[in-house]
Amino acid sequence: MAPFRRGTKDRGGSSLRGRGSTITRGRGRGRGRGNSTAANGPKSTFYSTRVEEVREDISENDQATTDESVDDQVSLSGSSDGDVDFAAVGTVKPYITLLRSLNQPVHHEQPPLKKRRLAQEHGFNGSLPVPTAIEIEQLSEEKDLDFVEEPELDGNISPDEPDEDDGPGPELDEAHDFFNEHFTAVDEKALTTCAKDAAESRWTTQRSALLSDWKISSASYESLPIASELAKRSMFTIQDFQLKHKLQTQAKQGLPSDNGLNSILASSIFSYQDLLFCDRLPTVASDLRMLTCLHALNHIFKTRDRIIKSNARLSKADTTEDIEYRDQGFTRPKVLIVLPTRQTCLKVVESIISLCEPEQQENKKRFQDSYSQTDDDFSPDKPEDFRELFGGNDDDMFRLGMKFTRKTVKYFSQFYNSDIILASPLGLRMAIGTEESKKQDHDFLSSIEIVIVDQTDALLMQNWEHVEYIFEHLNLQPKETHGCDFSRVRNWYLDGNARFLRQTILLTAYNTPEINRLFSHNMLNIAGKVKICKENYEGVMLDLGIQVKQTFTRYDAPTLSTDPDARFKYFTTAIVPSLTKFSRMHSTKAQGILVFIASYMDYVRVRNFLANSTSTQNISFGSISEYTSVRDVARARSHFFSGRHSLLLYTGRAHHFRRYLLRGVHKVIMYSLPDNPLFYREMVEGYLTRSVSEGIVDVTNASVRSVFSKWDILKLERIVGTKRCAAMIKERAGDTFDFL
Repeated sequence: MAPFRRGTKDRGGSSLRGRGSTITRGRGRGRGRGNSTAANGPKSTFYSTRVEEVREDISENDQATTDESVDDQVSLSGSSDGDVDFAAVGTVKPYITLLRSLNQPVHHEQPPLKKRRLAQEHGFNGSLPVPTAIEIEQLSEEKDLDFVEEPELDGNISPDEPDEDDGPGPELDEAHDFFNEHFTAVDEKALTTCAKDAAESRWTTQRSALLSDWKISSASYESLPIASELAKRSMFTIQDFQLKHKLQTQAKQGLPSDNGLNSILASSIFSYQDLLFCDRLPTVASDLRMLTCLHALNHIFKTRDRIIKSNARLSKADTTEDIEYRDQGFTRPKVLIVLPTRQTCLKVVESIISLCEPEQQENKKRFQDSYSQTDDDFSPDKPEDFRELFGGNDDDMFRLGMKFTRKTVKYFSQFYNSDIILASPLGLRMAIGTEESKKQDHDFLSSIEIVIVDQTDALLMQNWEHVEYIFEHLNLQPKETHGCDFSRVRNWYLDGNARFLRQTILLTAYNTPEINRLFSHNMLNIAGKVKICKENYEGVMLDLGIQVKQTFTRYDAPTLSTDPDARFKYFTTAIVPSLTKFSRMHSTKAQGILVFIASYMDYVRVRNFLANSTSTQNISFGSISEYTSVRDVARARSHFFSGRHSLLLYTGRAHHFRRYLLRGVHKVIMYSLPDNPLFYREMVEGYLTRSVSEGIVDVTNASVRSVFSKWDILKLERIVGTKRCAAMIKERAGDTFDFL
C-alpha cells in the first residue's frame, strides 16, 4: 500500500493513599494526576533485543527550544446513541490477555540485533504494579488532608439535633410528592418482580420526540407500568418540584432558564429517574451543577424532616400502642457525589452553600485551605475543557463528608455522621480499602439513595476500575449495626432491594462503551432511566480550519475481544511497510510522523514492536506517554522537531493531562481514534496548521490517516458525523474513505 493512501481509621478520614493498577491514581499530570514513581518503586527502564539504554547527558543543543517545558454494542444501522439497547452486555476485557502477554519474559535464542538509539522512557515498563496490603499500610503514613478524628454517632439523626423549622409556606402535598411516591409508597410485590426483570434484562424502551435536536430514550421494567407513566412527564415548573420552603427562594434565583432541555433534565432528576446525559460541556456545567445540588439538598432535608417528625410522634405516643415508622436506612449518608478533582468539589460545595445559606459553617477555613487554589499558570493555547478540569486544585485524591443541621453545615464530618459524601474515585476506593485489608469498610455506602457522577468522561482518564469498584459496593448489607434502629429501617433495605430505589445521575461530555455498560448494568431504578444524547453529530472533521487529506480505513474485527489483535495486525502489515518505505525515501530530512494511540496497552505493544522487529530497523522513533518524565518528554519533543526521530508515539492520556502543542508534525496516524473528538481537532488543526504556517510542511503534503472497526462507532460518529459514520460502518464496496 502506498504511503498514506485512502485507611480507614475513621470514615471520611482514611489515611490510605496510593497509586498503581488495582489501587492506582489517575495517570499523567503532576500532583493528583498520577506521578507513578512514589508507589511503583524504583524507576524501571525499557529494554529490547535491539535497543539498550545509552545513558548520556543531554547537551544543550539536544535540548532545543520547545514551546512548552516542560456500546453497550449498538445497531450498525444508524447512530450509536440512537437505537439504544438497554439489555445487559457481557463483560469483555480484551486487554487483560494482552497485558499478561506483555508481562511475560522474552527468551531470545539469537544474539542481539544491531543496536539502535531510542528515546527511552524511564517511568514505566508496561506492567501495572498491584500494591500489597503492606505497601498500602506504608502509604497510610502519608499526610492526609481529609483526615477526620470524630466519634461515630448512633442512628441516622443525632439525638441533639432540633426539629426542622421549614419556615412559613404551604405544606407539601405528600400524595403528589416525588420523594414520597418513590421511597415511601413502594409496592413490595412489584419491587420483587422488578428484581427478576433486572436479572433477566427485561426492559421496555421508547423514544421521545420532545426536542428535535436531542435523542431521548427512556426505559422501564416490563412489569412496572408506573415507570412508563413517570417517563411521560416532561415539562415542569419550579412549583412542580415540591421543594422544601427554605430552598425555594434561592432555587428561583439560581436555577437556569427553561430552554426545553433544562426542563426535561429537571423532570428526570426530580422524579427520581436514572439519567445519563451525554453532552455535559463547560458551557452548561454550572446549570447542571445547580440542578443536581438542589435535588440533593431537597432530598437530604426531606429525609431529615421525616425522621425528626417521626421521632416527635414516637416520643408523644402511648407506649402500649404498636406504632411503626419505617423512614430510615442502615446508615445516615444518603447522597454520594463522585468528582474528578478537589477544584470541582469546591465548585459543588459552593453551589450547595449558595442554595441552603447556613448560618454557620464548621471547619470552613480548613476546607478552603485544603480545596481552594488560584495559582493557575496555563499557557494561552490550553482549551476551555482543560482549564475547567485542571484549573485550581487538581488533586484527584480526596473525600469529604458534609453534615447538615437546622442552621449549620459541617465540613469533614465522619462518614457515618454525614448526609452527603463528596469524593474522587481514588479517594473513595482508599476509604473503602482493599479486599486483602482487614480494615475494608463499605457500610457507609449501604444507604446511599442518590449517586451523582459529574464529568464522567474525566474519570475514564483516571482509573475506571475505581468507579466500577464503587458501584459494586453500593447498597450492600452492612457488616456492622452502626447504632442502627432496625425497627425504623425501610423494608426494601432489609430485603436487599435498595439498589432498585437508588437514583443514579451520570453527566458526561460524550458516551463510551464503559459508560454504556454502567448504564445497562448498574442503573436499575424502578422509576426507569433516561438517556439524552445529540440527535446528530456534524463531525469535528468538517471544522478544522485547514484543508488536508483525511483518510479513514476500516479493518475487520469479528468480536470485541479480538479487536486489539486485529488492529495491531492491520497496523503492522498495512501501515508499517509504508512507514519503512517512506523513511528510506526521506532519510535525509525530517519526516514528522505522529502516531496517536488512545490506549496505553496498545502503546506498549506498538513500542515493543518498533523496537524489536527487523522490519523497522530504519525507523527512529521517540515516545511520550502519561508515565514519561518531564526530562524525557522534552528530549522526545526536541528530537522529533529536529528530525532526529522520524516518528513519535503519543498516548491519549498524555494528551489529556498535558495537551502538548507538538511542533514538526507533517503527518498524523490515528492508530486508534480518541474518545474525545476535541483531541482529533487539536492534533489535525493545531499541529498540522502550525507546521504549515511555519513553513515546515506544504499543505499538500500534510495528511491524516485513521484506522477503525465497527467497535469504534461511538468515536467515529463524533469525528466524521452521524450520517457518514453509518455509511462507513456498513459500506461493503470498499474499506477506505478519503475526505478533503
